[in-house]
This record gives sequence, structure tokens and C-alpha cells, in this order.
Amino acid sequence: MIHSYKDLEVWKRAMTLTEEVYEITASFPTEEKYGLTSQIRRSALSIPSNIAEGRYRFGKKDFVRFLRYSYSSGAELGTQIELSKRLAATRKLDYSKVDELLEEVMKMLNVMINKLIPRTYH
Repeated sequence: MIHSYKDLEVWKRAMTLTEEVYEITASFPTEEKYGLTSQIRRSALSIPSNIAEGRYRFGKKDFVRFLRYSYSSGAELGTQIELSKRLAATRKLDYSKVDELLEEVMKMLNVMINKLIPRTYH
């Protein structure tokens, strides 16, 4: 039985993703502290935060809206990680765990959104 957002597997995995993002960005250059590091961390944290907020909103429609915000933040995070892989100062870091977790969370969000939205065929 799900009583809290903390019971949702997608929230748990998103929290693990956020932890991994904080770990990897700790190795980013100091000059990126207020740039890429900050932006990546905000995007990552936005994923579980929106899941939690949506869970406590009233109704399925609001919950889906916040799951979509989480999904969008995941896309934003993916773009920022991709840029990090291309930059000389950060390209040699091991992004495999972040990539794996982000893909897993995005799939979970996609499934949840699709299950909560009734499909209509025209």
C-alpha cells in the first residue's frame, strides 16, 4: 500500500540518482560551481521533488502534471550530463551510474504517466 511519496519506487530511484549526481558534480571544476554544477544539481533534485509534490496534490490530474515536470527535468538533466561528457574538464568522469539511473527513472515516469492517463483513440 502506498501512503506516501516515500513509498514510490520511482521517488526512491530518483533520490538515488540525485545522490549520484551530487557525487559526480563534486569532481567538477571549482569555476563551474555556480554554472553547470549548480544547474545539474537543480535538475536532478527537481525530479524527486516534483514526484513528492505531485503525490500530495489533489487528484490524479495534478499528480500526472507533476510527474510530467519530473520527466521534463530528467530530459534537462540528460542534456546537461551530455554536455559534461563533452567538456575537457569533466569528460573523463565515469557517468555510467548516472546514465543508468536516469534511464531507469525516465522509463518509470513514462510508465506511470501512461498508466494514469486514459487513452482515447480518434
